[in-house]
Amino acid sequence: MLLSVHPVNPQGRHIGRAVEILRAGGVVIYPTDTIYGMGCSILQAAAIERVYRIKRQQRNKPFSFICSDLAHISEYARVDNPAFRLMKGLIPGPYTFILPAGRMKQIPKSMISKRKTVGIRVPDNTVCQALVRELGHPVLNAGVTDGEGGVLNDPAEIADLYGNLVDLILDSGNGMLDPSTILDLTEDAPVVVREGKGDIGFLTTA
Repeated sequence: MLLSVHPVNPQGRHIGRAVEILRAGGVVIYPTDTIYGMGCSILQAAAIERVYRIKRQQRNKPFSFICSDLAHISEYARVDNPAFRLMKGLIPGPYTFILPAGRMKQIPKSMISKRKTVGIRVPDNTVCQALVRELGHPVLNAGVTDGEGGVLNDPAEIADLYGNLVDLILDSGNGMLDPSTILDLTEDAPVVVREGKGDIGFLTTA
């Protein structure tokens, strides 16, 4: 199912429909401030496994997930003062942060890396923020690609490839072609794991 959703003022009924699907263990494709994301409720272990199968991703490479703000992040990860100060200036925005996992007994182990870390995003996108807030907990975030690493940013092309594999696609127009920048905040200084849309110039300033 493909639903057109306003990118700035998303229709409440469409967000509500997406949340119903997520709560029932479904998989939804949604816009972010970078590329389109494929996700599910992180409380639904079977749905997480379904995303792994759709993406054909190895189980030892956990997906990141989307939170609504810094306070929400602190419920799922340990955030020290330097990380807090850095993230405060970067979110919402096109960054994924690698952080030490918090006490997440309710979260499937597949969301936590062998290093006991998690990847968390807070995109600057009204649609996915509304999705997370109404759901009440994070949404898994896997980039939508063509299966060979190429980014799909046209909702029509996404529907052609994934329409029969997911339960809902929220179409808010063409997405970006660059993924998020990944910053590892588990060490004394931030480490750039992947350079994407998010600027990293602030890391090189004296």
